[in-house]
Amino acid sequence: MSGWDEGAVFYSDQAQFPQGDPAAADITRHSALRKFKEFLRGFTSPTGDFPYRESLVHNRDHVTVAIEDLDAFDAELADRIRKAPADYLPLFETAGSEVLASLRSKVAGETGEMEEPVTGDVQIFLSSKENCVSMRSIGADYMSKLVKIAGIAIAASRVKAKATHVTLLCKNCRSVRTVPCRPGLGGAIVPRSCDHVPQPGEEPCPLDPWIAVPDKSKYVDLQTLKLQENPEDVPTGELPRNVLLSVDRHLVQTIVPGTRLTVIGIYSVFQASGTNNQKGAVGVKQPYIRIVGLEQSRDDNTNGPSHFTLDEEMEFKEFAQRPDAYAKICSMIGPSIYGHGDVKKAIACLLFGGSKKRLPDGVRLRGDIHALLLGDPSTAKSQFLKFVEKTAPIAVYTSGKGSSAAGLTASVTRDSNSREFYLEGGAMVLADGGVVCIDEFDKMRPEDRVAIHEAMEQQTISIAKAGITTVLNSRTSVLAAANPISGRYDDLKTAQDNIDLQTTILSRFDLIFIVKDVRMYEQDKRIANHIIKVHASGAATQVNRNADTNEGENWLKRCGWVFILCFIQFVKLHHIHNLTNMQVC
Repeated sequence: MSGWDEGAVFYSDQAQFPQGDPAAADITRHSALRKFKEFLRGFTSPTGDFPYRESLVHNRDHVTVAIEDLDAFDAELADRIRKAPADYLPLFETAGSEVLASLRSKVAGETGEMEEPVTGDVQIFLSSKENCVSMRSIGADYMSKLVKIAGIAIAASRVKAKATHVTLLCKNCRSVRTVPCRPGLGGAIVPRSCDHVPQPGEEPCPLDPWIAVPDKSKYVDLQTLKLQENPEDVPTGELPRNVLLSVDRHLVQTIVPGTRLTVIGIYSVFQASGTNNQKGAVGVKQPYIRIVGLEQSRDDNTNGPSHFTLDEEMEFKEFAQRPDAYAKICSMIGPSIYGHGDVKKAIACLLFGGSKKRLPDGVRLRGDIHALLLGDPSTAKSQFLKFVEKTAPIAVYTSGKGSSAAGLTASVTRDSNSREFYLEGGAMVLADGGVVCIDEFDKMRPEDRVAIHEAMEQQTISIAKAGITTVLNSRTSVLAAANPISGRYDDLKTAQDNIDLQTTILSRFDLIFIVKDVRMYEQDKRIANHIIKVHASGAATQVNRNADTNEGENWLKRCGWVFILCFIQFVKLHHIHNLTNMQVC
């Protein structure tokens, strides 16, 4: 039995209703099964359709159920699903299989001919419009209950075979027994004795007589994922939290690292193999979430608002029609930073991005803009990066000295418990659809900078390590800041002598700005006055060279960077990037 009771066969607690009268438990079980079947057969949408009955007929193997619909049909049944999903979800799937078997009316197949639907096991996916729970607030109170969390998938394991029914063979009497296993992680519970009654003169079966018969057992596909907090949800100065996820059957191989997810699952625990021999580790379990429903974020979707009211949409459209809209947006970029008008215009274009194109021959042209700020220290380069990190709906900030090739792109690591390799995405994968801000870009090692060549131009990251061969998306804009070789830009040298970066990486930046600290009395005086006003007012007020600045300041106070974030999200959601023929001419 070595291996089968130590994690090779996974097990989660058997479906047991609260202790009490067995007859009452059977009544509860049968009534719940009956209500589930009534819901799948008879629930009608506001338009008069039968969504779940039609979904069963056409999908045949899975159906997505909204908890709000179940709540409207039977509030008590929905409450049981929320509080004891491990007990009632199998009944829901059994009801789905029975309803599908009863709906044996012929339907049009792929060839157009009428055919009977194929019946079999049905997997129930759950969806909900409830608010997500913070990953940091999940504790023992949520054990064995439904939870809904959001985050970024940073790692994905290989697909494994998960036993649903383990066939056992007695070594003495050769009797066969099947032990059911519920979905999840953990070890299988195997009886210590055989229930065979020995005949007169027959040797009784000893303790632990069972051996597993893999060929006779039943399996489903299983995959483990690692979900990490969204960068915007991590408190300042703290490390991001992550949680282990388990997906099976039709949810396997649907997620790649770097995908933003909203998942619904059962908060459970399992005994990690690495703690079996530790003293006192019997009562210490590792938590994980068994996924029963997930929703992937769409391309270019971000942490900003995904829905806008009609008034907000009208306000955005009216603002876009203004002739000075571009100038107003540029005035909101880094309002506490004096000057650098061209840099602010470039950052505004970088935040909104361009339009991706695919040519007839299959060549893909990226729509994201890469910009490099290179110049003297104390010229607000890092301040621009921090502003973009706060303003961009998706942004990851990192420093070149503390970043490696694996940390920026992707790495293959080995799990300490299962000893298997899995893929873990880096900063450019986690920022897919957003902006990566890299400070101290010149302090990176050359071999680490080479690793992001493909990510910047092709916007993909190819991995071929430890038997894992895949391609990850890194559709990000890169905003980098660097210093010249000698620390300050030397006007007596050429640009090539001042820049300590290879041509291969420089060619991937669309915009390169040489930021100089010009030593002029009047210029320094205006900068000093601006800094004093910023500190005196306690808020950023844009000081322009022109005397007429009241309108810009009022606009900034009324909208601020929050308006930019919402406007960027609105533009990305509606794909307002394409140029008209008149604009091209």
